[in-house]
Amino acid sequence: MPELQHAALGAPDAAVAGSAAPRAAVTLLAAARLVLQRDLTLAFRRRAQLVQPLAFFVIVTMLFPLAISPELARLREVAAGVLWVAALLASLLALEFLFRDDAHDGTLEQYVLSGQPLTALMFAKTAAHWLLTGLPLAVMAPLAALSLGAPPAALPGIVVSLVIGTIALSLIGSIGAALTLGIRRSGVLLALLTLPLSLPVLIFGARASELAILGDPIVAPLELLGALAVLGITLAPLASAAAVRISLE
Repeated sequence: MPELQHAALGAPDAAVAGSAAPRAAVTLLAAARLVLQRDLTLAFRRRAQLVQPLAFFVIVTMLFPLAISPELARLREVAAGVLWVAALLASLLALEFLFRDDAHDGTLEQYVLSGQPLTALMFAKTAAHWLLTGLPLAVMAPLAALSLGAPPAALPGIVVSLVIGTIALSLIGSIGAALTLGIRRSGVLLALLTLPLSLPVLIFGARASELAILGDPIVAPLELLGALAVLGITLAPLASAAAVRISLE
């Protein structure tokens, strides 16, 4: 009987403890969703910053044939490299604004003091960067690829490689943006930090696009790109959160 009474008295505590974890998870997801929604709303209010990377990507890929040759056979040989270099540089243009404005107006300090895991909030901000930069670049890639002589059959492979690759680029860039948060005019230093880390993504992404243009299987480079993206999802939010805390101290 004492054991049964003890179990009965302990049951409400166990139920409360069991319900606390789902409630905390819901609160965390709600906070991350609000951060994502806020960044998307602010980005559409600053349309110049939103359009700049996309305009750069289009201009580079459209003007490149004029600088080399209009022959499709020659353009097709360099199409993969041009697409990926343009995508990498275009994603860099938007990285400088990833944390800078929030640091100036005190939003990052509020994130740190909110009681929510800063790692999840940094991941939400990085997801917003990808939705505003990486995803539009992948959507615009077919038009750019066709202008560089890529066959229509290669477009699905190019788009898939850019979708996966730009996820990795945004995650890598978030680390550089957080590390240079307290530095004025940090664009050059941000590029120096980010470009070496982005080289594996550039190599595997360009290889996947090249194989797609040639009509060969692209599974191997896509798997490597996916591994880099998973590694970035695992480590980049932790690193960027730690760098933000150091910058705010």
